[in-house]
Amino acid sequence: MVEFKVVLSDQKTGRAYNVNVSGGPAGAIIGKRIGDELDAGPFGLPGYRMEITGGSDRNGTPARRNLPVAGRKRLLLSGGVGFKPVREGQRRRKSIRGNEITADFVQVNARITAYGDKSLEEHFAKPAPEEKKE
Repeated sequence: MVEFKVVLSDQKTGRAYNVNVSGGPAGAIIGKRIGDELDAGPFGLPGYRMEITGGSDRNGTPARRNLPVAGRKRLLLSGGVGFKPVREGQRRRKSIRGNEITADFVQVNARITAYGDKSLEEHFAKPAPEEKKE
């Protein structure tokens, strides 16, 4: 069974929301690429659309948008996703995951591109604690 943690970023408010996805809706993400836009209805957000912006696998290896493979590759990086150089001109060989979402991913990052009728605050509101009678 495939399970993802989808982190949705709302650029209007600057907040991020976690959505745990498994089963059929998680299967809908597999095979998509970073930059693809999809309907957020299967994740419990009717009317919303989201764009995949990144992700990482179980080891924390980040996905890079410009690497068109499904697995991991060792690349010589000079900056960008996966490596922040300390000195000018520094390069390092690092493991980077490709831009295709596979079952090895644990976290998928996305941003909202189209909004539905209900606000995200209402979708993710925590139930109010009940008062105890003494």
